[in-house]
Amino acid sequence: MKKLLFLIILITGTSLMFGQVNTTVKGVVINSSEGIPLESVNIVNINEVKGTTTNTRGEFEIKAKATDTLHFSYLGFKSIRVRVTNDWIKYGSSTIELTELALALEEVVVNNFKLTGFLEVDIKQVPVNTNYRYSISGLETGYEAGGTSANAVTRVLGAVFNPADFLHSMFGKQPNEMRKLKKMKQDDEIRTLLANRFDREMLVALLQVDRVDLDEIIRQCNYSKSFIETANDLQILDAISECYEEYKVLSRNRKYGKL
Repeated sequence: MKKLLFLIILITGTSLMFGQVNTTVKGVVINSSEGIPLESVNIVNINEVKGTTTNTRGEFEIKAKATDTLHFSYLGFKSIRVRVTNDWIKYGSSTIELTELALALEEVVVNNFKLTGFLEVDIKQVPVNTNYRYSISGLETGYEAGGTSANAVTRVLGAVFNPADFLHSMFGKQPNEMRKLKKMKQDDEIRTLLANRFDREMLVALLQVDRVDLDEIIRQCNYSKSFIETANDLQILDAISECYEEYKVLSRNRKYGKL
């Protein structure tokens, strides 16, 4: 009898374990003030690094298990995090309400361009902000110097001979969060969401770092202020990922005495 009871408990526990792994949760995202469904709301499972968006009816479905945290964000609305519960999984769909933000528009300066109607002439009037990425023969990585300034080459050389201490202080304290970088780059849905964002909020949520720390990581990885201010979230993700891969190589070489 005891053996039979133990077998039943084992089978039940195994089923629950696999059920949690393969669980998906459903829901509807609405405007809290009007009750109208919101389309194209970004939803990311922070724990599993999976993303999706709501359809035209505000509906979504995403892989998650109990205790996972979902991050909801939408332009003009306050982002929220919702914990997945057993009741949500048990009873099915849930309604998520987002609250609108009071947006104060800053003064916008519109430059007056006199267009001629000829593309070749008009295109030359458009200001171009170019960030230059330099590479040196024999090194696998490049360094973004932020334009053709007089100290661009100096910054590149300084980056080459800069020790890995700053990278260790940034990446070494949060290895679990940084391991998410690879998952984020492999998930097409996540990359699509990041490609359309410029507020760093989703990256901050996924990597569990402060906004200030995020910009500091990019700066310490030898990317210019211009790049940090103009790059979208996907470009920032790729920059951090490249820097992290460099950090792992430097750490490995240091461990085996190659530096």
